[in-house]
Amino acid sequence: MSLYNALLNRQEKVAVIGLGYVGMPIAVAFAKKVDVIGFDLNTKKIDLYKSGIDPTNEVGDDEIKKTTVVFTSDETKLREAKFHIIAVPTPINSDKTPDLSPVEGASRIVGRNLTKGSIVVYESTVYPGVTEDICVPLLEKESGLKCGVDFKIGYSPERINPGDKVHRLENIIKIVSGMDLESLDEIAKVYELVIEAGVHRAASIKVAEAAKVVENSQRDINIAFMNELAMVFDRMGIDTKEVLEAMNTKWNALKFTPGLVGGHCIGVDPYYFVYEAEKLGYHSQIILSGRKINDGMGKFVADAIIKKLILANKVVRQSKVVILGITFKENTPDTRNSKVVDIIESLREYGIEPLVIDPVADVIEAKHEYGIDLKDIREVNDADCLVLAVAHDSFKQMSWDEIDSLYGEFENGEKVLIDVKSILNRNEIEKKGYSYWRL
Repeated sequence: MSLYNALLNRQEKVAVIGLGYVGMPIAVAFAKKVDVIGFDLNTKKIDLYKSGIDPTNEVGDDEIKKTTVVFTSDETKLREAKFHIIAVPTPINSDKTPDLSPVEGASRIVGRNLTKGSIVVYESTVYPGVTEDICVPLLEKESGLKCGVDFKIGYSPERINPGDKVHRLENIIKIVSGMDLESLDEIAKVYELVIEAGVHRAASIKVAEAAKVVENSQRDINIAFMNELAMVFDRMGIDTKEVLEAMNTKWNALKFTPGLVGGHCIGVDPYYFVYEAEKLGYHSQIILSGRKINDGMGKFVADAIIKKLILANKVVRQSKVVILGITFKENTPDTRNSKVVDIIESLREYGIEPLVIDPVADVIEAKHEYGIDLKDIREVNDADCLVLAVAHDSFKQMSWDEIDSLYGEFENGEKVLIDVKSILNRNEIEKKGYSYWRL
């Protein structure tokens, strides 16, 4: 009997290792079809899931309450599974090189609990070669088993877009790959259980690994171009959004917009690709240039804030700046690699300690990762400058009275409003007398 059929007949189980924004939705989706073990080292996260709470907001508390996933932090439970999906983060080090320690650690854990006849599929974003050259030796060493004989491997890059309620796991085509045709067929059929949009069978594991880092590198470069335009147009005194609105009337315009590029994918994956390319003697010209532009946008926004404060006759060091939003994107609690932090750090260089408001962000994570104590918006009534940094729905729905109540008693032109996401109507704002700037 194939592993696929054994899973359908509930004679074998799927194990998902890493229950974050990627792994948890996968575990919940598979649990509607087969028996699933959900493993994570974070015992607090496991306790939340067991209590029916979704800290990621990806599937919601109701789905967590009714799922049949067996949540555990006991690695020995993995011995009950034959189809393992590894979905742990792959961040970068301070020197922008890949930090493979999470995926290596997950490989060791799975290896210690691997049984004959298993398939191990990696979803973590890596550069081409990591699955076969780094992960397989760890699995073999820890298990004492031989890859290709006792177990097989595959790679299926995650494509989940955190906070996106339209493009979901089920309706995004899934890239799948295997070490041989037999494993590819098994992996494809298993994923087809939950992927309504279907799967794309990549020619090899390395092709699948490359596809993931390239699709995010492409997006990074396009946004970098928009950010470069925004910086040039700012010097020209031209409104970038108005230029893009005009340009986008052409049928083949790509409709990218400038912005802060953070998170665990677009702001990270290009460095994985560049790292491997440089090992092979090729120095990236386009990709690294795009990364340099995007990594500098936090400072660019901070400098714009300072200029507007000065023009509004503010004493910079005494100005109260309130930043609305710290997550890396709207409507998600994820603060990993948030470029809003770059704005905060740049403002500190000018002697400003901004207040940060974010009703969506993970309060504990913000404190742990950045040492930032998030404030309640109800505590604010004397701001000199508001910075709309993240387009959370709760911020977009604020009335003008609610926005105005956050400022002190100032004359027209002295209320500085910085709109990083360009979500407000420029004409309305300027009619009301705000000193306004948008990216």
